[in-house]
Parts: sequence; structure tokens; C-alpha cells
Amino acid sequence: MRRLFSPLASVVAGGLMTLSFAPFNYWVCGLLSLTLFAWILLSAAKGQVLPGRKSFWLALCYGLGLFACGASWVYVSITNFGNSSVPLGLALTGSFVAIMALLLAAPFYILGRFTDNKFSFALAFAALWFISEWLRSWAFTGFPWLFAGYGHTETWLAGWAPILSVYGIGLLLAFTGAVLALVVSGRLSPLKRHSHIILLTAALAPWPIGAAISQVEWTSAKGPLISVGLVQANIPQEKKWLPEFRGETISRYQEGTRALSDQGVDVIIWPEAALPMLYGQAPNLMQALQRNAETTNIDLITGILYDTRGSAQEGRSIHNSAAVFGQSPSVYHKRHLVPFGEYVPLEDFIRGTIEFFNLPTSFIRSGPDEQSPLNAAGASWAPLICYEIVYPRLVADSALSSQVLLTISNDAWFGTSIGPLQHMQMAQMRALETGRYLVRGTNTGVTAIVDPKGNVIKKLPQFERANMTGDIRAMSGATPFMLAGISLVFALALPMLALALFLRRRVEPQSNSPLSGELPD
Repeated sequence: MRRLFSPLASVVAGGLMTLSFAPFNYWVCGLLSLTLFAWILLSAAKGQVLPGRKSFWLALCYGLGLFACGASWVYVSITNFGNSSVPLGLALTGSFVAIMALLLAAPFYILGRFTDNKFSFALAFAALWFISEWLRSWAFTGFPWLFAGYGHTETWLAGWAPILSVYGIGLLLAFTGAVLALVVSGRLSPLKRHSHIILLTAALAPWPIGAAISQVEWTSAKGPLISVGLVQANIPQEKKWLPEFRGETISRYQEGTRALSDQGVDVIIWPEAALPMLYGQAPNLMQALQRNAETTNIDLITGILYDTRGSAQEGRSIHNSAAVFGQSPSVYHKRHLVPFGEYVPLEDFIRGTIEFFNLPTSFIRSGPDEQSPLNAAGASWAPLICYEIVYPRLVADSALSSQVLLTISNDAWFGTSIGPLQHMQMAQMRALETGRYLVRGTNTGVTAIVDPKGNVIKKLPQFERANMTGDIRAMSGATPFMLAGISLVFALALPMLALALFLRRRVEPQSNSPLSGELPD
């Protein structure tokens, strides 16, 4: 049992991180999670160099706890809406959790060589945490979910978002956690040595500095207020694509639109794939939407599956799109698709083997990388459909040529799990990083408007049919993250790692403090 203590404690530490995210929002749990993880590693090392396989194994256990708890909604999507049996759902979810945990753990293989020097350990732990999150943002098309910084959209560290993004907040949080772990383990005594005071100060200083930076206005409002109306139709996912429910779906959106038009809004938003049909299959309806927008002088932006025809060899392509009806009709095609939900990797080999690999929308094609923003209500909008909002760099690049962030989604796939609330929290971070208002239109929630400081100024309750209005402003200017991207975080992490390597030569003897509290192997 003693040998299982450290791995099990790592699993618990990983699961604890989930409590820092929505809907729980206990931000201190994220700090405690990283502190506990760092302490486990230090205790396992006993003041010596920790073998790479041991540090990797403990990081893997931490990742298993994080993703098993934080991404539990994956099982809901696979079984409830992917038509999979419980055993298959558990197998697929378990495989996903294992892959994500492996990606998280990979950089920590080298952490063990820094555990014999407290300064090196703190620097390396933070730098490798960032590298771990960065790796997960692009490997296997990327899954940038459950980043530590998301638990801090409303803490002092949020002030760093326009500069270092969610990645940098995670790095700073990990550094604080590592230093606190050194204090708890007795290897850091700030009351005895000046160098220890400096290290602790460096770990805590980003918090009040972040609070001060949050007062900086990186962007500015341009033009008059824009009145936005959003329709949350609350269409059940199991009925969404049924032909017999199509009339009810259209009716709900038309009724919501009429109600919002009477309130004098400037633009109306429908969610992702609001209309259960291809754009080209309903020309009369599309023409009616355009005529109504022109007659009322109220632009409409809606999600819809859009079919295009290429060459004879290419045939027809279907895109998950956002279309504008009104003064400046245009269409945006989603660029970053969801594996299995919108396309099937290795399609020629696995399509049709099980029902989960044959979902009704798993035939989508990605749009071009370079696309113009949408224009509506006198402003330029950066359209981001569903999963795209979780990619910091994609959103920042889109915001450079836009004044408002627009994300439309159908989170009915998550059911009543924690997934939609995590998704909403990540959208808040994108508003913070770019200094833009964010308008979020969804089918079942969370439909909301977020200001440039990441504050939710208005939202609708989940799983209710409702409409919402709110005012936004077109924003101009750019944040440092929009201009420099993740290179600013690398400019911080790589010197930290280099300094850790340099300081490692000055190995200190193992602490004999009674506070060492080492865990058994």
C-alpha cells in the first residue's frame, strides 16, 4: 500500500484541479492542486535526483485524475448522443483520458533531474507545466481544455491574460505552487535565508502585479452602442435532425426573431447549425431571411450547414458555417473541426465500424485558413463556431481584423454535464485576452454577453427556451497577446528552464527540517 500512496495522491491532486473550473469556481483548488503535485514529486525524490520514469509516472497519474474528473462530459457525449453502449463508452472515454494524461506527463520526464536543487525545481516545474499545456493545444489536432489558468478569469492573475494569455497564467500559477510546495516540505525557509525570501517573493509577486495590470485599458470602444438579440431555442439534441421536427425548429427561431425585432435590436444571433438543413436545400427560406433582414434593417447571423461544389473530382463539400443575412451578406466556414463529431480521422479504415464513427454530422470539411470577418450592425465580427473558441491563438488572430468576438455553439451534446459551463468559462478568457466584447449564442446554453474584462454582463439560464438582449461596443486596438502571441510565454518559460539547468550545478544537501513531510514511495 505504501507504494500506491504517491500515485493515488497524484490522482487526487489532478482531480482537485477540476474544482477550480466552472461550475465550481473554487480558484484556490487549482493552486492547491499544483502545490500538492509538486510536493508529491519533491517527497518522492527525498532531496535527490528523481528517475525520469518516476516523475513521468506520477505526472501520468496526475493527468488521469485531471481528465477523468474534468473531462467526464466526454462519456456523456459518447453514450447519450453517440449511440454507444456503456462498456464501449467507458472504453472510448478511458482511451481519451489516457492519451491526454500521456501528453500532460511527457514533458515531466525530465523534471526529476531538477529535484535535487530547490531553485531549479521551482523554475523547471513551472516551465514544464507550460510546455505540457502547449503540447496539448496542438497534438492530435489539439485539446486545449482544462488549462490551469481558466480557473482564474476572476482573480488577480486575470490581469495577465491580455499579455501572457491563459498559458502564462498557468505558468505563473505553477511557479507559485512549486514554491509553496518547497515551503511545506521544509526545503525553503524564507525567515532564514535571503535567497529564499527572493524566491518566495518572485512566486507571489505576479498576483498583486496582475491586479494592477488589470486596470490597463488595452483596447478602446469605437462607435455607438450595438443592441444584440439572441435566440436560445432549446432544441433537444435527439430531435434536432428529425425531419418531422424541422417545422417546430424553424418556428421557434422565427418567433424569437419577431419578438426581438419588436424590441428594436440591431442584430439577431441564432446558434450553431440552428437550421437543421443544408443552405442549398432551402433557397426559399434563405431568400425569406434575407428579405426580412433588409425590410426590418436588422441583420441576422445564424449557424447553418453550408454546401459548396468544387471540381468534378472534389464533388460537394459541406461546411459548418455562420451566415449573415442583411446589408452585407457573407458566410464563414469553420476552420478547426471536432474529431469524430465533425470528421472521422482515418475515415477509410474506421468509418462504419461502430455507430459512434458514423454520427450524422461527421462529414464536415474545414474552411480556408484565411477568411474575412463578418460584417453586421456596422461592426466587424470574428466568427468562432463551437470548439474554435477554445484555441487562444486562433481567436487572437481573428480578433486582429475584427471588433467583436462572436461564438455560436450547440452544447446540447454535453447534456447536463459540466462541459457547457467549462466551455463558457473559456470564452470568457478569450474576451480577456483580446480586449473585445464576446457574444455567445447557443441552442441550450450558456447564451451570454461578456465584456472586454471577461465579466459576464448578461446570460440566459440553461435548458430554457428564451430570448435575450444586451448592448455591446465595437472595440479597436490590440492586446500584447494579440500582437506577439504565445512567444511572450516562451520568452518567459525558456529562460526559466535554462536558469534551472544552470542552478542545478549547485546541488544543496537534503533538508533535515521536521516539516519535510515526505510521502512514502
